[in-house]
Amino acid sequence: MAKITRDMTIGEALEVSTDIIPVLFEIGMHCLGCPASQGETLEEAAMVHGIDVDELMEMIEAAVEGKAEAAVL
Repeated sequence: MAKITRDMTIGEALEVSTDIIPVLFEIGMHCLGCPASQGETLEEAAMVHGIDVDELMEMIEAAVEGKAEAAVL
């Protein structure tokens, strides 16, 4: 599976894994289908929402890895 990076747009990240949706909702990114999400990177979105991008990426990684670990069990 491809790795989600901070320079991916929200739309690109969602194509890699929809497991990140709860994380994005939790930090206030509710408009995942809006046109801005197709052109805004995760780093830009974090900045707009006042979230540290490194913390966001850790949350995203944990969500994706958690699903991968659950699938193995």
